[in-house]
This record gives sequence, structure tokens and C-alpha cells, in this order.
Amino acid sequence: MNVDELKGVSWSKDDSAVISDALCKTGGVCMQPALQVAVTEDDVVLREQLLLPGLTGYGFGVEGFGSTTALYRRMLERRFDIIVMDMHLPGEDGLAAVAHLRNIMPGLGIVMLTAESRRERQLRAMRDGVDVFLPKPTDMDVLAATLHSLGRRLQMGALSGVWRQPDVSPGKAAPTQPRPGWRLSSDGWCLLSPDGSVIALTVPERQLLRVLDATRGRPVPRDVLIAELSTGDVEYDPHRLETLVSRIRRKAVTVPAGNPPLPLLAVRGVGYVLAE
Repeated sequence: MNVDELKGVSWSKDDSAVISDALCKTGGVCMQPALQVAVTEDDVVLREQLLLPGLTGYGFGVEGFGSTTALYRRMLERRFDIIVMDMHLPGEDGLAAVAHLRNIMPGLGIVMLTAESRRERQLRAMRDGVDVFLPKPTDMDVLAATLHSLGRRLQMGALSGVWRQPDVSPGKAAPTQPRPGWRLSSDGWCLLSPDGSVIALTVPERQLLRVLDATRGRPVPRDVLIAELSTGDVEYDPHRLETLVSRIRRKAVTVPAGNPPLPLLAVRGVGYVLAE
């Protein structure tokens, strides 16, 4: 079943199964693995209570480490796509680690978190191979959008067979074919504005927008959306749906001026629609 066929079906008690089947067959979104991210940060509270749960909520496969020694040991057993690293670490610091990692794994993405204000240290890190610098404290939305953007650029480099140091600006999407209107990224983890700005999505935000995008232009009943958002035997609070929609709308208004409003509309007595 393709998206056009989905738009022609009648809603029934089996709507959730129909939508799930259509989502898995349109665009291959269900088959794409999550980006694997290693977070190397010696601040236990920051790592365990903020960065790891925050990035997990945005759909990344994450694992945390308190030192580069622990990171290197784990890298013998597990492949990571991107390393998020503090500049100042016990033992071997972040700058030395960057040079080492770039030498042995030129296709690895490296994002450095730092409160370092000295320009020469930042320039050295960029020369040694850091892809993106983000200041501390780090905004989780910006970090997630940066990781998705960097991940797409790394994938493009791998597909071309040539590694190129990516020039990543947080909040900007990788180059794509021009396409008007708001849309989801190919993996469904980012909402892209008409000008290419990236809005990273959490797991429930992604679930909701994938359903609305697959049935674009057609109102989807509230009970169908709630069924899609429910997990296991846990009953989904209907009020959370309105909160979720409001959160997505608030994120959408943060993109640069000149973009049209996100056409995520409420249909009275029915549910919601993502308009064409």
C-alpha cells in the first residue's frame, strides 16, 4: 500500500494496523537504524541525567563514558557513528583524543561540548578534526538537530566513497533536492522547514508526524492517533495529544522568518491533519 492508497481507505478499528503497515512500506523509514552515539563526559550528573536520557528520547542509540580510556575499550566491541565529547577529560583530554580518533577513523563524526572560550584551543580542535563545537550548557534540541545533520552528511560522504570534512551549522539540513513545503527527513527523525532548517523530533513527536505525513491532507481521528502513540498495555492520556501537538507547533515557530507556518491543524470533532 502506498500513501495515495492510504488516503483512500475508510477509517475503522483497524486503522492503526493499516497506518503502521503503510509507514513501513513507504520510504523504508522503519528499516533505518538509529545513529549510534558515544557520549564521553566525566560529569556524571550531566552525562547520566541529562545527555543520555535526552538523546535516547530523540531516538539515538547512546552509551556513556567517563574517560577516553573507557571509550576506546568499548570501541573495540561496538561501532559508533558519532562521538560527543567534552574538551576537558581526565587522563587524555578531548583535544588529544580528537587527533587520535580522526587518525584511525576518518569517517567518524565528532561533536565537542565545551565551556572553553580560548580561540586558539577551539581552532586547534577544528584543525585536528572536530566537526562541530557546541557551548555548555548545551540545548538538547540543538544537540539532537546537530547530530542528525552531521549523520546525514557522514552518510553522504560514505555513499560517495570520499570522506570530506563536513561543514555543519547547527539547525541546518544537509543539502537535498529542492522540495517546497514542510516535510519529514528520510529517517523521520527531523522536521524540515521549506528553507531546510532542521527541527529534531522526540520519539512521540516522530510517531505523530509520521502518521499525519502518511495521510497528508486527510484528517486523522483522535482515537487513531492515540492508538498509535500508546505503548503496550499503558493507556495513553488523551490530553497528552494536545500537549504534543502544541510542542511541535512551538518548535516550528523557531525557524527563520520567511518560512510559512507549519500546517498542522486541528479538525473540530475529528482530530488533526497535516495539510498539503
